[in-house]
Amino acid sequence: MDTTNDIERHYSECISLEHRKRHAQFFTPTRIARIMSDWLLGNERLSDVLEPAFGLGIFSRILLSEKPQIRITGFETDNIIGDQARTVFKGNPALHFSLQDYICSEWDTRYDGIICNPPYFKFHDYDNRKAVPEVNKHLNLRLNLQTNLYALFLLKSVSQLKEGGRCAYIVPSEFMNADYGVLIKKHLINSGKLRHIIIFDFNENIFDDALTTSAIILCANDNHNGEIAFTYIRDAAGLDKAEQIIASYPNNRTADYVYDIKNIQAETKWRNYYHPLTLPEFKNLTPFSTYAKVMRGIATGANNYFSFSLPKMQRFGIIRDNLQPCICHSTDITGLCFTENDFRRLQESGKDVYIFNPQNLQDKETMTYIELGETEKINERFLTSKRKPWYAMEKRPPSPIWVGVFNRNGLKFIRNETSIVNLTTFHCVYVNRNLFGVDADLLFAYLISGTAKMLFSTSGREYGNGLNKFEPNDLNKSHMLDIGSLEEHSKNEIRNIYLSNKHNNDLSFIKEIDQLLINSFS
Repeated sequence: MDTTNDIERHYSECISLEHRKRHAQFFTPTRIARIMSDWLLGNERLSDVLEPAFGLGIFSRILLSEKPQIRITGFETDNIIGDQARTVFKGNPALHFSLQDYICSEWDTRYDGIICNPPYFKFHDYDNRKAVPEVNKHLNLRLNLQTNLYALFLLKSVSQLKEGGRCAYIVPSEFMNADYGVLIKKHLINSGKLRHIIIFDFNENIFDDALTTSAIILCANDNHNGEIAFTYIRDAAGLDKAEQIIASYPNNRTADYVYDIKNIQAETKWRNYYHPLTLPEFKNLTPFSTYAKVMRGIATGANNYFSFSLPKMQRFGIIRDNLQPCICHSTDITGLCFTENDFRRLQESGKDVYIFNPQNLQDKETMTYIELGETEKINERFLTSKRKPWYAMEKRPPSPIWVGVFNRNGLKFIRNETSIVNLTTFHCVYVNRNLFGVDADLLFAYLISGTAKMLFSTSGREYGNGLNKFEPNDLNKSHMLDIGSLEEHSKNEIRNIYLSNKHNNDLSFIKEIDQLLINSFS
């Protein structure tokens, strides 16, 4: 039986990318599949295996090549890949294959081994209204409807392990550092079955066509439940280490970090366990929410429809009264500050600098454009369908500071000196009423410092290719230096350094701000 990825490559050449994305078909590389299979094969009593997201059965092909007498149960929902899988395993009595949703299948059967690369969907691409209640009912949880399907697969599988059974999952690692992941982590800890998490380097995609970080979750229903280990793999050569981890279980001597299970907190971002940062000691730290509140930008639900440039405005004849000045793309903002002159330059260069926000419904061209949206079913999309009327834009006051949602080189803060709003490409930072003399300029001067970015660095979420994402609550809950406790002359000095240099291309002045902060708080 072929244990390479040739079968998956052939399928990918024949089946459209659109179909594969619709069914979340991202295939596991053979090297990773072998590491995960070795975890199951370490169970000497392995005789029945569940593969809940079967695909083309890469795990089962490897397992059967090593242990032909095992029985395989596979679940799949896509009949196209299901037909291909039946062809691959034709005549093999070891496989019992069901074209059925795993989550809604029976829960009582137990297995010696469970192995899976579960489907990964963005929450609005999959209807969880049936799956989440099913998991909540059986596991007595209170997961919300935005819990990703891959997490539901994992939690169900952990509950289906026989005594001595083992489970290996490869999943996006984002749940370990996201708010929605707290209940998932808590359940994994309380199950007593979580053994080791192997996290892959964020600059290297394990899946060629899926931009996400990955982690192998290793679970076992045995008595070695006093510790949880974490290992951080930085490059392909580190896969040798993953193989050593599997081979040496239950000895964790090859792991990067090993913790007593009592010291693992579900509420903590687990990055702090597998990639702890050595930060300088600072006095007077306070939550960022002390001085500001971060909220997401305006979500239109259909940016291509709602975003307007001057040429588009002229093409459709939309009057200015029905358009709201807005920053639509983070790449349009380059400097530290955004001014009215910057807005005019974007406007004159044909950039999207407005959003459709109709106030005057007597205008004929405006009504024609609304009818166009309904013809294109813009009104039936996820967000627009929840608004009344569907084209009404959500209200969000202009914020004095913007912060980039995604970044690779540290957080990008922009001082907004206009009354212009922004889409979700930026988060909005609203200052808390000049508390203790901390106004927008002083706060911004602090935020662009290396010190601030270093303290924020423990709070984001990692995606593929070194991409980091910060949600509003990641920032609100982060710690910052308590700049309100500074002497007035120190506040003024920091503020003036920024104001005197804010339009310079040379950003070396930020080092002066850092030095003042370090002298005051270290």
